[in-house]
Amino acid sequence: MKSFIILFLLVVPIATAQNSKVKIMGTVSANGNPVPYASVYIKDGSDGTNADANGNFEFETAAGILIVIVQSQGFKAQNITVDTSNEEIILLNFVLEESDEELEQVVITGTRTKKRRIDSPVIVNLINSETLENVVATDLSEGLRFQPGLRVEKDCQTCNYTQIRLNGLQGGYSQVLINGRPIFSPLTGLYGLEQIPVNMIERIEVVRGGISALYGSSAIGGTVNVITKIPKQNNYSLAYTYENIDGNADQNIINGNATVVSKNYNAGANFFVSNRQRKAYDANDDNFSEMPELKDNSFGMNAFYLPSENSKLEFNFSSLYEYRFGGEMVEKPAYLAQQAEERTHNILMGGVDYQINFNENKSSFILYYGGQRTNRDHYTGIIPDTSADQQEFFAAPPYGISKVYTHQGGAQFNNRFDEFFTGTTVLTGGIEYTFDDVFDQILSYNYLIDQTTKNLGAFVQNDWNITENLNFLSGFRIDKHNLLNHAIFSPRLSLLYKMKETTQFRLGWGTGFRAPQAFDTDLHIAFAGGGVSRISLANGLMEEKSNSFTASVNYDKASEHFIGGFTLEGFYTHLDNAFYLFPIGEDEFGDLFEKRNGSGATVSGITVEARANFDYLVEVDAGFTFQKSLFDEAIENINGLPLKREFLRTPNHYGYATLTYAPTKKFGISANLVFTGPMDILHLAGENTGQEVDEYYKTKSFTEISFRMGYTFSIPKVSTGLELFGGIKNITNSYQNDFDIGKNRDSNYVYGPGSPRAVFFGLKIQSL
Repeated sequence: MKSFIILFLLVVPIATAQNSKVKIMGTVSANGNPVPYASVYIKDGSDGTNADANGNFEFETAAGILIVIVQSQGFKAQNITVDTSNEEIILLNFVLEESDEELEQVVITGTRTKKRRIDSPVIVNLINSETLENVVATDLSEGLRFQPGLRVEKDCQTCNYTQIRLNGLQGGYSQVLINGRPIFSPLTGLYGLEQIPVNMIERIEVVRGGISALYGSSAIGGTVNVITKIPKQNNYSLAYTYENIDGNADQNIINGNATVVSKNYNAGANFFVSNRQRKAYDANDDNFSEMPELKDNSFGMNAFYLPSENSKLEFNFSSLYEYRFGGEMVEKPAYLAQQAEERTHNILMGGVDYQINFNENKSSFILYYGGQRTNRDHYTGIIPDTSADQQEFFAAPPYGISKVYTHQGGAQFNNRFDEFFTGTTVLTGGIEYTFDDVFDQILSYNYLIDQTTKNLGAFVQNDWNITENLNFLSGFRIDKHNLLNHAIFSPRLSLLYKMKETTQFRLGWGTGFRAPQAFDTDLHIAFAGGGVSRISLANGLMEEKSNSFTASVNYDKASEHFIGGFTLEGFYTHLDNAFYLFPIGEDEFGDLFEKRNGSGATVSGITVEARANFDYLVEVDAGFTFQKSLFDEAIENINGLPLKREFLRTPNHYGYATLTYAPTKKFGISANLVFTGPMDILHLAGENTGQEVDEYYKTKSFTEISFRMGYTFSIPKVSTGLELFGGIKNITNSYQNDFDIGKNRDSNYVYGPGSPRAVFFGLKIQSL
């Protein structure tokens, strides 16, 4: 390890002397109108700026033969080559063409610095706000389903807690970030994916696999970075959606956004508000819900301020409130229901970033902080059958409280060197401290999780453009976790080769770890057989380590009327000391499980993506994953059943597809498909539930198809558009049809799509 670090530090170059300067100025427009806030920069350089609200720009750079590039979301990137050797001022006027092509978008999650998507040595997949609207996503969990290699699943029939699976690994293996900060605590991970409304989201960046080691513990499966709405220009929107679920449950959603930006674009803020009301849904007429009642209220903001030309202050804040009730559908307090889970969440989260650029924009220094506080009151109970047990139950019903505090603070330094052997490089280094405190207690069950984790991490990365077509990314991270008596060293390497303008080849390797702590699924209390199951941590539990490899080829070809391409990626991850749950018996309240270390596990597979864009009228996007997830040695999942090597709840193949058709700017149709293949699942017996013995069950495959259509009426006098839209989710009603019944049901016996067929319609008012 020492030799690796010494070698890495020895190759840091010394910046060369600066050339004479030239001023570049001009305008950016499209269709005769200015394009505000477009990015204007020098290719393979660090100089550039953003156009102002009127599309005007001006900046200085070193003289020479330069390629000036302009980018703006929704438009094709454009570049002009100019020789500025004998000039003091260069005037350039760019006229952009509209485009929906996302390959030119700038991403940050793969390297913690801004890069064009096709220039990133790590594959970063994007979900933007337009896609979230086309797939009729209500919250973050619904939007994430349309990503290759990623599944979203509901894991409780009563409370409907949700988790993501990246490359076959369950939720605790993936790091969920809000604006780049890991403030999604283990407790937030249970319900947080449904608590983030879509109108809060600007875009989602997803990095699959364990080569995102820069984000530390829990990034073995990958990283999901939720970037909140960015203030760009003055606008507003207000939308109402009514949804009827299978004819017997209503949902009403109101979303509002407003953005205010100063005239000189040195300050701005985006505000959002969301209200969601959903009735409980009963799929099998036993008067116990399969989808809980929800009452959500959310609001927040994302703002920026430019104290000087070379510095930027960003601030974001969100308040999330949720009431959730599942179980027997009665108008009574929770403890009088035969079986119920009741949750009241009050969550505050936010962050602040300060960045200053210097050394003629070759260097930048960033200070950041992110945090969240969750207060939760909850009830998880089932009324016993005998009068004696009932008397004891009502004397002390199982109400509980949860308090969670998460903080992360750190600093990051970036420096660009224009000469690094044969190319250029960006050196990135930083240090950060993460604190997470989870207190979750139910006195009646003698249940308590009082967990404090602290992690001090440092990271270094060298992003080297060896040539215009070859990039080598190397880096490492060192973490000292308070639950481990030694530091963890996590290196990563990535290589990108670009063949012409159409094809990119990538190779990646990285390591990671998960500390011996409680993660989201460990905090869930499940119903089964008339009792509740709980999970504890084994004594002497060791960290889980990963070794991950990826290889991919990406191809995109553009012509005058067509853009099409594909991505083929292979992945392999081996886990040492893999965590699993071992059944250790039961007590008077129900089953007990203990998290232990196994010998190891391997997850491997292939993901295929395809995309096509026909004249920006028809767009198709699809992805499919073939994989296998096996423990090295078979493990025991429940007493009396055979040992198994296969991961439960993990299909070997799954995928998605989206289609949009927009013949005009006013009219659009979209459709989407989500496929989930068969998987092994555990089904526990319960009295009067329809299940008499414990057994493994192989689920069938599911295919959801959904449809949306909308038309926008223009109101020119007030620069406003009114969109009317409607459609059907899960048209074929592909939904589980063998739920357990009654209070003794196995609440974990739930699989497939999260919702049955639903009809929706609504309207949206927005500025034009």
